Amino acid sequence: MTNKETVEFLRAHDNYLIINHCRPDGDAVGSAVALCHGLRQNGKRAVIWKNPQTTKRYLPLLAGLETETVPEGVTLVSVDMATEGLLPLNGAQFKGKIVLSIDHHVSNEGYAEHTNVVPQCAACGELLLEILKELGPITHEIANALYLAISTDTGCMRYSNVTAETLYAVAELKALGADVYPINKVMFSTKTIARLRLEAALTNSVEFYAGGLVGLCTLTNRLLDELGADADDTDDISGYARSIEGVEIAVMVQELREGGSKISLRTGEDYNASEICKLLGGGGHKAAAGATLSCGVEEAKAQVLRAIEQSGVALS
Repeated sequence: MTNKETVEFLRAHDNYLIINHCRPDGDAVGSAVALCHGLRQNGKRAVIWKNPQTTKRYLPLLAGLETETVPEGVTLVSVDMATEGLLPLNGAQFKGKIVLSIDHHVSNEGYAEHTNVVPQCAACGELLLEILKELGPITHEIANALYLAISTDTGCMRYSNVTAETLYAVAELKALGADVYPINKVMFSTKTIARLRLEAALTNSVEFYAGGLVGLCTLTNRLLDELGADADDTDDISGYARSIEGVEIAVMVQELREGGSKISLRTGEDYNASEICKLLGGGGHKAAAGATLSCGVEEAKAQVLRAIEQSGVALS
């Protein structure tokens, strides 16, 4: 669907239930919040499905918007979700029922009845800005939510996915009243003691391969418990090794509380994180992708290293 067709769809339907993905990041939360506010101010009934893995830093934005009850005659819309395999832990009942998917992942599997996917957008929030401008109007609440979405998915405009259009979008949101400074302070300039200790532990334990081209970090539940770190402290830590000089492929292998392991990759311009993660059953963007495996961290490390080798990188 085009943006115009998406707006026509949103105006023609009602009783919206908005869903974002498991372990939601700022783009997933901000996009859901912005869409919910946009629909409500247009006289639509809209709520966001309560995601049990939403971390506490995002909860203030969701106040009064969430539900744990599926409305009657619901219109299901997903945001920032490339595959139904990323449905929230309590969202299995929505598989095969999503009517509209709004997304920016090139790996979107087309699982919804209608799909609006624009991979050129740095964040789903960037796409939603264009949709919500036409649906209108962009309020202070929507501007804040969309700025959160775009800034977190671009590392505060530091990542390679940033385009001129992304910067124009951010400037427009600032002009529309987005509280840029406080959002940046919370998301990018404030760390707990637990987060700082976690970064120190990862620095001391990072494994290097291919002469330092590949940096691999392991995040276990035991380490998190020892440091008193929670999900907020691990937010945006996936690419930690990418900040090390010489590392072009950063790998984070994280043990999941519910079992299994999460693989996250962040890569430089000459490498493709999505193609590597596809070998593991995952996907994402060229510079940032992931996969979920049913094995423990040691086997997950072995699998991701094999996938990197299969992509053409000699590790030894």
